[in-house]
Amino acid sequence: MLRTIDAARRPAEGAEDEGTPVSVKIRERLLAARKRFNANDNIAEFIEPGELEHLLDEVEGKMKHVLESLVIDLDNDHNTGNTARRVAKMYLNEVFKGRYVAQPSLTEFPNAEHLNELMIVGPITVRSACSHHFCPIIGKLWIGVMPNEKTNVIGLSKYARLAEWVMGRPQIQEEAVVQLADLIQERTQPDGLALVVEAEHFCMQWRGVKEMDSKMINSVMRGVFLKDPNLRREFLSLLPRKR
Repeated sequence: MLRTIDAARRPAEGAEDEGTPVSVKIRERLLAARKRFNANDNIAEFIEPGELEHLLDEVEGKMKHVLESLVIDLDNDHNTGNTARRVAKMYLNEVFKGRYVAQPSLTEFPNAEHLNELMIVGPITVRSACSHHFCPIIGKLWIGVMPNEKTNVIGLSKYARLAEWVMGRPQIQEEAVVQLADLIQERTQPDGLALVVEAEHFCMQWRGVKEMDSKMINSVMRGVFLKDPNLRREFLSLLPRKR
């Protein structure tokens, strides 16, 4: 259950305790706003300018403790001397970047020609990490759009940008596809939207059952794709055959 913070007991702006970890400051803002901060949530609006660099330093320090607890000699091992910093940069600036930066800007155009035929974008390479083990998820995404005269048209590359932003967080594939569908639906308002993702999960290949050939395929269908089986079949039939 989220706790609230008594505004009267908070220090005045600019007078925060300099010794308070930046992660604590960000968390307090989220709790005060009663906002969720699950692994696959974006929290960019609660991070102030310059704080990401401080957060990077904090994650580096804590990652050093993890490596030390794994009984790795950080002082004498030439391969791991800077690993904590590299891992911190990887998480904050690359693989989990979608948590910490704002949504990419999109240029939207009116559907001037009243296009109303099926459009498919893909395959788009998607990269994420499962929120259970932080192991990679890598796969392909196809997006089907059935526009109407009021649909906002966005550039093809923007679908890839939105996918990268949503997938760049610790995710569960099923939830990630729904998040992306919600975002595209909100921004474009089409008559129908269909997404299919086929991905390999390294939490199955690298550990656990160590099954190298398995993949997960899931889809989200909205609007006319959900109501019209013929349109749904047309979309699925146009996707490249799985190998």
